[in-house]
Amino acid sequence: MRSDTLATADASVEKRVKTALQKQESNRKLLRIWLRVVLFTLFCLVLVGGATRLTESGLSITEWKPIHGAIPPLTVAEWEEEFQLYKRIPQYQEINRGMSLDEFKTIFWWEWAHRLLARAIGLIFALPLAYFWLTGRIEKRLRLPLVGLLALGGFQGFVGWWMVSSGLVNRTDVSQYRLATHLTIACLIFAGCMWILRGLSYHSPEASHEREGRRFAAVLAVLCLAQIYLGALVAGLNAGLSYNTWPLMDGSLIPGDLFIQHPWWINLFENPKTVQFVHRLGAYTLFAATLWHMVSLCRRLPNTPHARRSVLFFVLVCVQACLGITTLLTHVDIHVALAHQGMALIVLGFAIAHWRGFIGEYPAPVSVEVRD
Repeated sequence: MRSDTLATADASVEKRVKTALQKQESNRKLLRIWLRVVLFTLFCLVLVGGATRLTESGLSITEWKPIHGAIPPLTVAEWEEEFQLYKRIPQYQEINRGMSLDEFKTIFWWEWAHRLLARAIGLIFALPLAYFWLTGRIEKRLRLPLVGLLALGGFQGFVGWWMVSSGLVNRTDVSQYRLATHLTIACLIFAGCMWILRGLSYHSPEASHEREGRRFAAVLAVLCLAQIYLGALVAGLNAGLSYNTWPLMDGSLIPGDLFIQHPWWINLFENPKTVQFVHRLGAYTLFAATLWHMVSLCRRLPNTPHARRSVLFFVLVCVQACLGITTLLTHVDIHVALAHQGMALIVLGFAIAHWRGFIGEYPAPVSVEVRD
């Protein structure tokens, strides 16, 4: 009799555990769909931001109106008002003097689209987050990271205006420091979303204790982010428009006059030749590191998902390198340059997912009350 009671209790517990696990997996599936939408929107936002930079459109809207600014000019008078504001800044006076209203509209729409996408990503992230939280679909361990990403997104809006404001007085473009900061924060938000998404997905157990591979994967992710920062400095200084040869630069593998400004370290941020050369060195370093990582994992963990991911990672880096070289040789053709920027985000996202794959899924504790 006692054994029958215990068997019934065990069956009841097993059923409740199974139900709880099914519910948890259902919630995680919804979160994965949501985060994929967020990542796609972030990807589009970064590409539009890149196009805004390449078309020199980022200073066309000279005021920061987070709410009212979502509505574009609707009448001729409103367009003229926006155009008159643009005429006050150095970019118009020194570069675009004589621009027609129709030409102004072209650059205005790029910047407006960029800001509209930025507003949209805020809603796409915040509203589902509130819904999932209030309905109990978000595991406690994920709440603080998700709120942190939301806060970082809000701060990113301020950084975007801080960047634009640097080009409204005494400059014809934005500060390369602020541009690099703006893009890096966007990449951090993208990486954070990818990290959480990957943690909610299936993980193979082969290398859950592979410390060496995990540590080096982390290094690769950091190298990817650093390379994007260097690329932003190149874009901010228009450094890609000069020294358009490869593998030689200014006629040699190591060009001269890399440190002609004083103090010497300022060349790393303000000398176009030095910034481009350092970006090249970063690309070579990332290429060598991913190659070594691939060979190492294929030897230690052959025929595992981790080794196969390392091969794909190396292939992605090779594609990105080819796009970078082509961007240089074509004197920054806008289509190639945008492909290069988009591929940088793909490589970063894959690096984060690869790193997260060595850690395993988020634990799935299921608490079931048992009564005698």
